[in-house]
Amino acid sequence: MSSLLIFGPGYTASRLAEAIAGQNWRIETIGRSMLDDRDAVTAAIASASHILSSVPPDGANDPVLARYAAQLSAAPARWIGYLSSTGVYGDSGGAWIDEATPIGTGRRNARAAADSAWQILHPAVRVFRLPGIYGAGRSALDRVASGKAHRLDVPKQVFSRVHVDDIVGGLLASIDRGPPGIYNLADDRPCHQNDVIEQACDLLGVAWPPLQTIDEAGLSPMARGFYTENRRVANGKAKRLLGWAPLYPDYAAGLRALSATSNPINTSNAPNAAASDQR
Repeated sequence: MSSLLIFGPGYTASRLAEAIAGQNWRIETIGRSMLDDRDAVTAAIASASHILSSVPPDGANDPVLARYAAQLSAAPARWIGYLSSTGVYGDSGGAWIDEATPIGTGRRNARAAADSAWQILHPAVRVFRLPGIYGAGRSALDRVASGKAHRLDVPKQVFSRVHVDDIVGGLLASIDRGPPGIYNLADDRPCHQNDVIEQACDLLGVAWPPLQTIDEAGLSPMARGFYTENRRVANGKAKRLLGWAPLYPDYAAGLRALSATSNPINTSNAPNAAASDQR
């Protein structure tokens, strides 16, 4: 039986656990509150065949590496994954970027440092750089339904995104056959965030929000930061080496599928996938 140890069973990592449950896998999860239980965590690392961390940096440090870098570097696991962010690339002015693009020039300095540290931790490490994540309960449909959606007058803004099910597909492909390395998991169609909001409104049959400036929208500092960087994320490496292709190659396909299978969550607490760093 294979065994998967997950550090940080958040939105995406939990979906991976659900996908392999009942398929001859043993799954163990370590949340933030358990990180200081050194004996239990050390034993879990030593017994896992596969390890995934979705824990973002806490301030300047990666909390998993800060405590367990030595144990992880000596782990017997044959597959180790780290969920990073395409924010490590910084601003490309809307140009296409791939895994060879330098990192550490943007606002995600701690994330870039963690990304680099995981790369050299162990020969079995795969780093997955993810753009804006969306899926059931966490999409433009939910933001529109909750009245929290904005259309912003930022003409040159362009960004990549990925459906959570396509991340899970990429992780499973990597576990099955992919070599170690860095992989961008993004859909095929980067676009302006307004395009996504407009599509969600059309699917729900509601009017588009008025076009606003960033100041008029009253965005949080984190959300404002999202609009300071523009890039198109290339996914060709994952397609070539993992045999992966997104089930939802663009936001329109993903939102249509979500609208057909579930009702959007009408709550002011629906997370903003464009700004969130939760993996």
